[in-house]
Amino acid sequence: MFNRISARYDFLNTIMTAGRHHVWRKIAAGTVVDGSMNGTALDVAAGTGDFIMELAQSDYIVDVVGIDFAPDMVLAGGEKICRAGIGRKVSYLLGDAHVLPFAARTFMCVTVGFGVRNFMDATCAISETFRVLRPGGRMAILEIVRIEDGAFRHLFRFYFKRVTPWLGAILARDREAYTYLPESVEKFYSARELSEIMHKEGFEEVSIRRLAFGSVAIISGRRSRNS
Repeated sequence: MFNRISARYDFLNTIMTAGRHHVWRKIAAGTVVDGSMNGTALDVAAGTGDFIMELAQSDYIVDVVGIDFAPDMVLAGGEKICRAGIGRKVSYLLGDAHVLPFAARTFMCVTVGFGVRNFMDATCAISETFRVLRPGGRMAILEIVRIEDGAFRHLFRFYFKRVTPWLGAILARDREAYTYLPESVEKFYSARELSEIMHKEGFEEVSIRRLAFGSVAIISGRRSRNS
C-alpha cells in the first residue's frame, strides 16, 4: 500500500495537514537534540525523508540513518535527499522496525514520524528503539493518535472517516489506502497509552505534547545515562 502511494505521499500529507506536518517535525526534532550529545541520528519508518531532512540541519547530528520497510518510499526519499544536497550526511536503508539491524547503544537520538501506528507490534518496535539508543539519548514519536475525550473527537472522526478517503480517491487515486488511515487511527493508542508503553520499555522523562486539537501528539523520552 505504501509503495502504491509513495509518489503522492508528500502532496497528500501537505494537503491533509495544511502544511503543518513540517512544523510538527521541527518541534519533534527539537525534543531529541538538546545540545548535550552529538553523533548519529536514526529515523525509523523514514518514508520519503522529511524527518531526515529536519534532523540533518542540526549541528549536533553528524549523520542520519533512515530505515523504512517500503522500497518505493525509500527510493522516493533517497531522490529527495539527493536533490536537497545532503546525500553525504544520510544513509537510507530497507529494514524492519521490529528487528533493527544495528548494534545496541548506537544512536544519539531516534525519531519515528507517523510510523508507530503502522507497526505490527508497537511495543516491540519501541523496545528496539530503546536498545539502539545510547545512554542519555532521546527518542520522539510524532503520530496521529486516538483522541480519548473532548468535543473535537467527534469532528475529527467525521473528517477522517468521510473526508480523508474522498481526498485519497481524488488526489492520490487510491481510496483504499486513505480508508486504511482513519481505520488505523480508530484502533490505535491514545497519546497517554503510548507514553505508558515508553515508560514500560525503560524510557525516562516521558512527556506528551498535543497538537492539532489533540489529534496529533509528540511523545518523547530519554534513555537513562546509567542504563
